[in-house]
Amino acid sequence: MPIGELCNREVVFARRTTTIVEAAQLMRRYHVGDLVVVDEVGGRRIPVGMLTDRDIVVEIIAKSLPVEGVTAGELMRPRLVSVPETAGVVATIQLMRAHGVRRIPVVDPEGGLAGIVSVDDLLDLLAEELTELAKVAPRGQASETRTRGD
Repeated sequence: MPIGELCNREVVFARRTTTIVEAAQLMRRYHVGDLVVVDEVGGRRIPVGMLTDRDIVVEIIAKSLPVEGVTAGELMRPRLVSVPETAGVVATIQLMRAHGVRRIPVVDPEGGLAGIVSVDDLLDLLAEELTELAKVAPRGQASETRTRGD
């Protein structure tokens, strides 16, 4: 299954100039723990970084730094890892594991923001798949019993 079929297409995003207070308000309003930071290029949103609630807490709040004037662009993680819509689930999991990320933006062929996928999304999918797989053995036994009449 291509990750583009699984990802959440409604992504909460910020621009580099979004203040940390505005970013926190977006997270609160939309009940998310992260924002994809984007640049607008030719009418497309191009992901350039990620900003998490943890980034705000660890880098600003825990250090008792003032939040005024701090922007998403200054605080975001600049080494963005993204995945193309066409990537498979296993390849996406491997990429997330290799880079130690729990959320990953999904990009279209032109590099525009198409969605986001999280570890929780993947766990839900895998749980459904394992549940279906667990049903195979009992059904096979029932079929064999019907066929052989034992």
